[in-house]
Amino acid sequence: MSTFRGFPAEGMQFFKKLKKNNTREWFLEHKAEYEEHVKAPMEQFVAALNAKLMDAAPTHVTDPKKAIYRLYRDTRFSKDKTPYKTHVAATFRHNALDKHASAGLYVGVSPEQIEVAGGVYMPGPDEIPLLRNLFAEKHETIAKLANTKSFKALLGEWQGQQLKRIPRGFPEDHPAEALLRRKQWYFYVTLDPSIATTPKLFQEIWKRFQVAIPMLEILNQPILQNKRKN
Repeated sequence: MSTFRGFPAEGMQFFKKLKKNNTREWFLEHKAEYEEHVKAPMEQFVAALNAKLMDAAPTHVTDPKKAIYRLYRDTRFSKDKTPYKTHVAATFRHNALDKHASAGLYVGVSPEQIEVAGGVYMPGPDEIPLLRNLFAEKHETIAKLANTKSFKALLGEWQGQQLKRIPRGFPEDHPAEALLRRKQWYFYVTLDPSIATTPKLFQEIWKRFQVAIPMLEILNQPILQNKRKN
């Protein structure tokens, strides 16, 4: 069992206050609260997940400094100019592949919701053809895994942007047509935010990570093979 017992209640209170006072001046006055009640617990959370990944998926073990997203928002192309995120999040990518272009795991925690995801979020022009060929060839294996009772109950259905028509090069009646039309391939669910301050947070996140790992291994196979060739 993990020793991570959940975030302190003060951590979720910090985000509620930050949402109402999202300015640099306010944050600097309350930075110590963030460091103690959000940043430090998140590092402990990531360390606890890494301890489990060490056995289940060692290639996804990620240094907390690299796993945890910065609190600062990128406001360059956004109408919303508030400087800080009101959630804390981390990603566990394959350590030999690019962060979002390959299959990885994600968790986000806020007072509004707990987010859990697994899959490929931002594949580039090199990865998309590789993944489409994978789905064309191994759609039965992939569907069998995605349609298991535990997978559907814990991670739901495929998510992400998709094309209106099947890409050129594949027959319109291909049995993997729904997957071949996608430009992103991931699973995403939200959980009750009340678990954020309890040991159940770790239990529920790890349960979903564990189910997602075999799918990540399949998705990363062609990307890894292509990298080794080059």
